Amino acid sequence: MRLSKKGEYAVRALVEIGFESHVRPNSLIQISTVAQRTNIPEKFLEQILLALRNGGVLKSKRGVEGGYSLAKGPDEITLGEVIRLLDGPLAPIPCVSKTAYEPCSCPEEESCGLRIAMQQVRDAIATILDNYKLSRVIQEVQKHRASKTTAWQFDI
Repeated sequence: MRLSKKGEYAVRALVEIGFESHVRPNSLIQISTVAQRTNIPEKFLEQILLALRNGGVLKSKRGVEGGYSLAKGPDEITLGEVIRLLDGPLAPIPCVSKTAYEPCSCPEEESCGLRIAMQQVRDAIATILDNYKLSRVIQEVQKHRASKTTAWQFDI
């Protein structure tokens, strides 16, 4: 598994959208606002948000009053789900993937040492990312932002 810019930007955008919905429930946030706050190029962000909408993570409304919001609560969205939507399987090699399995070139796949090790890597990554909720990421970001603000206030 390799986290691409798309995957990284998807998480950053979801944090901003989730934060906005926490501060102003039932509100929509425009793509230009998300792009500005996250420093993500707007055209690239459009593709990412479309993939997240098609994957059921976001919902959108068109028009002047339009924008994006979470399609489900931040406690129901995991980093594993988001990364799979944007970057594909979490497995480091195809022969251990649960969603994109491909046989390996080993003569005996079941006793392949690399496959056994990579299966454990895949399971560890999946366990962490499938249990790491967007709500937790948002809380961590909020704590960090609050501590930066507090530190700045005392720096005067």
